[in-house]
Amino acid sequence: MAITVKIDLGYEFNVKAKAADVFKVLSDVPESVSHFPKVESLTDMGDGVYKWEMEKVGTAQVNIQTIYASKYVSNKAKGTVVWTPVKGVGNALVGGSWTITDNKTSTGLVLKIEGSVEVPLPALMKMVVAPVVESEFEKLVDKYVDNLVKTFGGEV
Repeated sequence: MAITVKIDLGYEFNVKAKAADVFKVLSDVPESVSHFPKVESLTDMGDGVYKWEMEKVGTAQVNIQTIYASKYVSNKAKGTVVWTPVKGVGNALVGGSWTITDNKTSTGLVLKIEGSVEVPLPALMKMVVAPVVESEFEKLVDKYVDNLVKTFGGEV
């Protein structure tokens, strides 16, 4: 038995770095992921596909390790980095996008992430576990955004 926890996050902010520099970091998947907390390993599976393995979270008795793969496509002309879930790898499906806008004196960023995580627990646990998983995922993404903002010279 497993429960499915849906993830749907959105962020919009401006940074001081030039759009080209921001795109360079965000379109380089290993470089971008190096800013994401609690990543145990990132494996290049070829053809723009990367497998993420997160550190286990929880207690010794009950813990969850999120594993998934996404295919990344960058488009410098559009200022986008888009990733789509790869089925059949791990226990989650995660997709999303970065949209990078050159505002001349700053760079606008929009981050969208959506997906689902399969948690191997009885359905009875969903009311307890779903908010914890959602909160943990949100904290990790918040920290990722904070780390990127520091790299990009702060928010405007």
